[in-house]
Amino acid sequence: MVTQEQRRRQLAREKFLRQQQRRTSARRKAHARNAVIASVLGVIVVGSVVSYATGVFKKDDDDKSNAAAEASPSASAPSKAPDPCDKAAAGKVKSLTYKKEPAITIDKSADYTMKLQTTCGAIDIDMPASKAPHTVNSFSFLVGKGYLDHTKCHRLTTNGIYVLQCGDPQGTGMGGPGYTIPDENLKDKRLKGDVYPAGTVAMANQYNAQTKEGRDSGGSQFFLVYQDSQLPANYTPFGTISESGMKVLKKIAAAGESTGQGDGTPNATVVIDKATVTKS
Repeated sequence: MVTQEQRRRQLAREKFLRQQQRRTSARRKAHARNAVIASVLGVIVVGSVVSYATGVFKKDDDDKSNAAAEASPSASAPSKAPDPCDKAAAGKVKSLTYKKEPAITIDKSADYTMKLQTTCGAIDIDMPASKAPHTVNSFSFLVGKGYLDHTKCHRLTTNGIYVLQCGDPQGTGMGGPGYTIPDENLKDKRLKGDVYPAGTVAMANQYNAQTKEGRDSGGSQFFLVYQDSQLPANYTPFGTISESGMKVLKKIAAAGESTGQGDGTPNATVVIDKATVTKS
């Protein structure tokens, strides 16, 4: 017999997957609309429109009205917990886009460490290049350009799945570097039983499990798992969070999210002041 708790988790997972499918549809419409605009004007679309058109890898809200509703606590939502994080360092997010995936320049046989120096503490991520060379190389490239510096971790999910999502310079869930990278390491033994274990770092993408479309659509957004989360093995696992980093992540999770419904902006002000990638 399925327990009430199991049923609750199942409904939460189903809701999560439905959201991904709606996001994929919204992205396709956005791409088509912007392509028409570009052809009519006869110019290259720049500025915010480029950021929107080229970076929609994992939209966190179905549309602007839903975004506003999810970003604002409902009348019945509990009051916010105190912000456990410090003030962000001075600086601005860089607006960077690229036409194609960078050439692989990392040592595929080596391990790399990505350090996220956040307002809530340091989060170290071990990245074995042999398991996900395209992903590790992409982050090495982007971080070297300062791509993640001063960016916010914009989404915290505390119901059904347990993740903090980062890597979007726009802070909306719609940003990306302008190129995509292939899915990798989806047969990792850690994902047995379609569970992403606590401490896993994986790529966000726009894969639609129903239509089987959207493979190889990773960009710059990634999620950090702070508690075992049941998800199908569709998201490239490329890193493991250090023990000290897990303490920081759990502190962020403990502060909750903005909607009180289990999926929204973190109450903690999580900003990546500085990111670095080094060969271990």
